[in-house]
Amino acid sequence: MARVIRRAMVAANWKMNGSKALVARFAKALGEASLPESVDVIVMPPVVLLPELVAGLVDSGAGAGAQDLHAQPSGAYTGEIAGGMLSEAGARWVLTGHSERRQYNAESNDEVATKFAAALRADLTPVLCVGETLEERDAGREEEVVTRQIRDVLNIVDVQDLGKGVLAYEPVWAIGTGRTASPDQAQAMHAHIRAVVAEADESVGQCMRILYGGSVKPDNALALFEQDDIDGGLIGGAGLEIESFLSIVGAAGASGAAKAK
Repeated sequence: MARVIRRAMVAANWKMNGSKALVARFAKALGEASLPESVDVIVMPPVVLLPELVAGLVDSGAGAGAQDLHAQPSGAYTGEIAGGMLSEAGARWVLTGHSERRQYNAESNDEVATKFAAALRADLTPVLCVGETLEERDAGREEEVVTRQIRDVLNIVDVQDLGKGVLAYEPVWAIGTGRTASPDQAQAMHAHIRAVVAEADESVGQCMRILYGGSVKPDNALALFEQDDIDGGLIGGAGLEIESFLSIVGAAGASGAAKAK
């Protein structure tokens, strides 16, 4: 199969952080920046800030996303947000299965899979987060865990629909533990993830974008993004700092240009 050049993506997940003032700063900076045309630049704020962000990003070249959605399109689910509501508010992307949702909200693989399918029905691009804990990595089960997280989604959607989304690998064991994933370790898992998808469909496996989400910062972004199977990043803390975020976006643009040669 001919070599596939995948479009890079950098997404800032603000988690439960942000304000109208931060939205205004980001919108202004992104509007004034010369964003690389080869990179999808996405900001995912808390949902109450989403409409204001969408309005501020008009003509900036950047897009807006959400951090979660409910699996049902409507109903008696107090406090929840449906995919159609997010789409109507201007979101074009949504996270599914983030490690913090899995940990703090006890989201199972099956629940994550139903949310992935719900995102597609709402015309949102789902970003499926997968990854193993420190205990699972120390037990040598990292590939088994990540494989199951992907295959449980494939039990609900077909591989072509999986390919309409984006995958993001989060090494949970490297978050707040004092341990970090090297570019080689990150690449090894990304290659494994691509192989799992390729088992279902070679073309989808080669074309599917896989982001890295393990404490990406300006000083390590380029080394990560230069890896063959890493197509950008899901950014946490650095995604709240506009200069850091723009530096990471620039690294994605530079690595994409290098891969295209």
